[in-house]
Amino acid sequence: MTDDVWKRDEIESPCVQICVIHPTERICTGCYRSIDEITRWSKMDSAERAEIMATLPSRAPSLKRRRGGRAGRLKS
Repeated sequence: MTDDVWKRDEIESPCVQICVIHPTERICTGCYRSIDEITRWSKMDSAERAEIMATLPSRAPSLKRRRGGRAGRLKS
């Protein structure tokens, strides 16, 4: 028996459970969403989610690597 109550036609969350907000870009380094997008995700309709999902790959290059720890001490 299938349970149609739990079947939903929604876009899944892009969350990868690496929830760290970049200090200058103010987007999550795991999924590339803004805090506002993360907060409102469950209330968005499918069209708005799809629009955001389409922009996420283009946000990745804006995150510069942090040079702390061992990587920051190594010389190129």
